[in-house]
Amino acid sequence: MARAAVVCAALGVFWWASVRLAWAGVGCEDWGCLAPAVGVVVVISLALLAGSALALERVDVRPGRRVAVAAAGMLVVFRIAGESLPSWASTYADVVAAGASFAVAGALAAYVTGTGAGRRRRVAVALAVLALIPAALAASLTLYDL
Repeated sequence: MARAAVVCAALGVFWWASVRLAWAGVGCEDWGCLAPAVGVVVVISLALLAGSALALERVDVRPGRRVAVAAAGMLVVFRIAGESLPSWASTYADVVAAGASFAVAGALAAYVTGTGAGRRRRVAVALAVLALIPAALAASLTLYDL
C-alpha cells in the first residue's frame, strides 16, 4: 500500500502540473474553446492512467492495471465529493490536495485489489469510499442551506 501511495502521489502532482500547463496553453477565454480544453485534460488523464499501471508494476504493486483502474474510480469519487468543499486560491494547496488525493486513492486501491485483506473488508472499504458522495452532498446542503 505504501508503494502504491508514493507512486500515485507523484503521479498526482505530475497530473496537476500537466493539466495546469494544458489549460494555460489553450488559453480559454470563452465557451468556444471549452471542448478542446476538456479533451486535452481527458487525454492527459487517460495517458496517466496507462502510465500509472506500468509505474505500479515497476515497483511491484500487483496487479498494476487493476490497482490503477480502482484508483481512477476512487479519484472520480473523491473529485465529486470534493465539490462540496470550499475552494481556495493557493496554488500550493492545490498541489498538496492533488498529491494527497492520489496517494489515498492509490493506497486504498492497492488494499481493495490485494489478496491480504478479506473480501468483507475490501467490500467495506469500497462502500465507504462510495458513501463519500452522499455524505458530501448532505454536508453541502447543510453548509450552504440549500
